[in-house]
Amino acid sequence: MGLLSVAGVVAGYSAADEILKGVDLDVEAGEIVAIIGPNGAGKSTLLKTVAGLLRPKAGTIALGGQRIDGRPAREISTLGLAFVPQEANVFARMSVAENLEMGGYVDPRGAKHKIAALLERFPMLAEKRRQAARTLSGGQRQILAMAMALMVEPRILLLDEPSAGLSPVAAEQLFATIRAINREGVAIAMVEQNAHEALAIAHRAFILVDGRNSRSGAGAALAADPEVKRLFLGA
Repeated sequence: MGLLSVAGVVAGYSAADEILKGVDLDVEAGEIVAIIGPNGAGKSTLLKTVAGLLRPKAGTIALGGQRIDGRPAREISTLGLAFVPQEANVFARMSVAENLEMGGYVDPRGAKHKIAALLERFPMLAEKRRQAARTLSGGQRQILAMAMALMVEPRILLLDEPSAGLSPVAAEQLFATIRAINREGVAIAMVEQNAHEALAIAHRAFILVDGRNSRSGAGAALAADPEVKRLFLGA
């Protein structure tokens, strides 16, 4: 069993709603796994369900061999999983430093040391530590959001559309940051509409269509697959 194991998960936003129709996903320690597919396929719903923001109707989710399906999001985060949503992922009126403090609220022990380490890791955040988060560019806000998630020292980081709305240059810098975080030992499961870039940095990828698994495989192999190119990469 991998670090994260999702088996046969059914989930939605209401009792009669089934957006996920039996999805499987696995992430090994140290991997980057991309989740791609058309709009409405259930990609973001999958991450929210894994993170505990939605309760699955069926199926199992395990982190490090320990069942987490149905547990509260706060409890799941203490077990080594952090989720960065696409929107509203920073406190706009708070300073960069205050945002990092909020990132450590689940486990405040050693927060000052963790913040110092993150400011050293991300010099841009150190330079802007006293500025309000709303003054940051889109790419800088995404880096702050990921730094906040790293305050809980996760084993796995869930990223929902991290490059959404960013310029090509900002997106390239963001993907470089994601690779750097992964090289430091954090596994990453990433939903991303920029399928080209996602597959370029992913060790493996899963394609969802209509709430179901369509195919999976090595990122490079899927990127080279003619059918994947035609359906999902605009080729």
